[in-house]
Amino acid sequence: MAASRLSFRNITALAPMVRVGTLPMRLLALDYGADLVYCECHRVVNEVLQTVDFVAPDERVMFRTCEREKDRVVFQMGTSDPDRALTVPGSYPQELVTGLSIPVTCKYESCLRWRDAHLVQRIERTGVAAIAVHGRMKEERPRHPVHCDYIQAVAQAVSIPVIANGGSLDLVKTNGDIEEFRKAAGASSVMLARAAMWNASVFSNQGPLPVETVMEEYLKYEAYRLQELYQQTQERLQARRDVLESSSQPDRLVMDGDVTTMAVKFERREYPPQITPKMFLLEWSRKEKLEQPLYEMVQRSQDRAFQSTVTIAGKKYRSSLWEKSKKFAEQTAAIVCLRVLGIPEGRIGEEDSGLVCKRKREAKMNGITEEEGIKKRHVAEQETDNSKMAAVANGDRHKLDTLQNNRRS
Repeated sequence: MAASRLSFRNITALAPMVRVGTLPMRLLALDYGADLVYCECHRVVNEVLQTVDFVAPDERVMFRTCEREKDRVVFQMGTSDPDRALTVPGSYPQELVTGLSIPVTCKYESCLRWRDAHLVQRIERTGVAAIAVHGRMKEERPRHPVHCDYIQAVAQAVSIPVIANGGSLDLVKTNGDIEEFRKAAGASSVMLARAAMWNASVFSNQGPLPVETVMEEYLKYEAYRLQELYQQTQERLQARRDVLESSSQPDRLVMDGDVTTMAVKFERREYPPQITPKMFLLEWSRKEKLEQPLYEMVQRSQDRAFQSTVTIAGKKYRSSLWEKSKKFAEQTAAIVCLRVLGIPEGRIGEEDSGLVCKRKREAKMNGITEEEGIKKRHVAEQETDNSKMAAVANGDRHKLDTLQNNRRS
């Protein structure tokens, strides 16, 4: 159906539904008699499944369509952010309408009757082809009755088609109720969500059909999603394979350029509360009078996983496995460094190295908490750094040497 022949009058549509309006559901609705279907990026032609996929940067399929619903699917775009919504009514809708060769429509929830007329007339002036109105206000829920009079007021205020929404399971339980809802709302067309979700055969004048029959037809279309499920399974298997490799060869070192790598994961349960490999590495560097460890972070776009590289004493270390958080990525980098250097990392069952516990005992003897001790050390180090900067600025070499010696001691 060409865009010029696409009409929004006297039609029945499947409403947009998060996590429900998938391709199998939309095709099923079309089979049962829906005239239009709404759906919930990068366009990719899938030759294997004969579909067109819209995928996110992490390669997840966000939307999938096929030839059968061409020119009969409405792509839903919107926001739940009221501040962002306020920025839209400027020139953007008109630019969108004039810049596309396909119809652009608008869908919104009813507000107050006296405000609706002014709002929809403003929307109509942008050039949209139709307006869909949900007959409930924002604070109302499906248990509240739909306001057909609100939709009727909108239909009387504009000349473009108005699609009534919100009558599912309240006024519309079967196919025969659809026309009654349309007349009660004074609308051009009807859009269904919950009634279709419970039984898509509500669109059929032969319905309602048994739920088991509808489920069987749905499962036939669900085969389109097998490729996506296969990809997800492959990713899970790869993650398990990485874990197994890290446990079977925990100390195998691999050089990646100038970086020493090891396949390790950070398992929080293997360490006592408030003890981490990063803490041990930091205390060891202070004991050896080295610069503090420096962590560099990278993120993988396809799954948003993190990998950290730690530099200490001019050498770099990282885990070859990726973590789901920045904190865990830094911990795995610290683990690799500690294991390569043969330094305890604080795991449960290891012998007491005295690196971290010594500071705790000293703080306890001085009557201060560990957190207070950390804060005091941070303030002292900051003051020393400020003094060093001042000494450099003033050219006081003797004072700079004294400060550096004091910090080492």
